[in-house]
Amino acid sequence: MQRRAAPRAATGAPPGPPPGPGHWLVKQEPESYPWESFARDGRTSWDGVRNYQARNNLRSMREGDPVLFYSSGESKAVVGIATVARSAYPDPTADEPGWVAVELRAVRALGRPVALARIKAEPDLAGILLVRNSRLSVMPLAREAFERIVRMGG
Repeated sequence: MQRRAAPRAATGAPPGPPPGPGHWLVKQEPESYPWESFARDGRTSWDGVRNYQARNNLRSMREGDPVLFYSSGESKAVVGIATVARSAYPDPTADEPGWVAVELRAVRALGRPVALARIKAEPDLAGILLVRNSRLSVMPLAREAFERIVRMGG
């Protein structure tokens, strides 16, 4: 009897979890917790997220995953790189069950901020959620988009 190959997803990749780390972008109002405070603290709990899609993204984050830190408000720019230090756990600030938090560790500031206008001007980045759904506070990024933004920031 001949064995058939396992079915492949539409991308041509074998079924199952994606290989390697996920890549993420988190947004923060600089008035409430700027990059400089995060960098000084070195590590923080990313809690208080009350959007279902963002919560699901937090649940998908794994220790070691790289994260871009986006400063919203007036600056609207990616300003630093972090990493997931602790995967999802129950959010201690939540009044109801089901909400989660992660811990992030600051890695480094970008050499120069990467403004949203520059990201929007890059055809290769036109499809990322930051451009398509700018209100989402925690979002996945393809590895290529993550690396492109880091290169833009020097």
